Amino acid sequence: MKKKKPTITSEQAVKIVHEKFGIIGRNSEIQKLWNVLKANRNLLIEGPVGVGKTVLAASVAKVLGKEVIRIDGDSRFTEQKLTGWFDPAQVIKKGYNAKTFQDGPLVRAMKEGCVLFINELNRMPEAVQNVLLPAIDEGILTIPQLGDIKAKEGFLVIATQNPKEFVATSHLSEALMDRLEWVQLGYQSFEEECEIAEASVNLKDKMFSKMAVALIRMTRSHPKIKRGASIRAAIAILKILETQSESSSKISKADFWAAASLALPTRIELLSQEFDGSYEQQVELILSEFQERLEDELKKNSQVSHPTLSH
Repeated sequence: MKKKKPTITSEQAVKIVHEKFGIIGRNSEIQKLWNVLKANRNLLIEGPVGVGKTVLAASVAKVLGKEVIRIDGDSRFTEQKLTGWFDPAQVIKKGYNAKTFQDGPLVRAMKEGCVLFINELNRMPEAVQNVLLPAIDEGILTIPQLGDIKAKEGFLVIATQNPKEFVATSHLSEALMDRLEWVQLGYQSFEEECEIAEASVNLKDKMFSKMAVALIRMTRSHPKIKRGASIRAAIAILKILETQSESSSKISKADFWAAASLALPTRIELLSQEFDGSYEQQVELILSEFQERLEDELKKNSQVSHPTLSH
């Protein structure tokens, strides 16, 4: 008799994901993902851009020993791209059959019993989303002129979506939502974001990591910013400073703000009706405001991280 592999608990899965994939924090979310996938349930992960939805999902799937086939959703994605298509030249010679059909990612995942990972599912047209329903619900996909494709054991769908208020996103149908378990990812704590930022670069002065993280966190609550920056913006600022440190003995705060003016504009979305002038001028005004507030923001985060104990 074959010995059963020892069962990995959700707590053990957290440790493995941290050690093997370098994920920082996210203990609760890893446990949720693990429990859903371990139960062979299909999964929808929702959260803003840059919070690590894709990396986290792929990491947990790999710990489960599952292969992952990835596709990225957009408004031009077609049903044929998802399921597959017949090669016209081969059809003329051999007719419609399995040998002339080119498997798409959904069919491949079903045949191989692996995970189909769909990044930004709610950017796909509704007709494409609906193709998933019978595959998720019954493990069967009917291809005209070919027949039924039956999913091998282990087939799962993991999808991500940005919040509904993001540009170019649509609502998932109730029928599709009803077949997916839901996990939400938000922004991480100040300490964890600092740890992620510091691990991404090789800067001696750790204060710049704290400054970069405090800055991006301010963009998330500014009344004139519709979409704030993720940790990617902080890492971009620090990468620019890291390159600069290779040719300069000392980095100044002026260097930091110069790097911020390069990294932030493409990673935030402004409420344009709140401003006059060009986009560049709008960003400059906000950055000037942030320069005045950054010291207070750092002190506030320090107090939250290390609250004063009352005696």
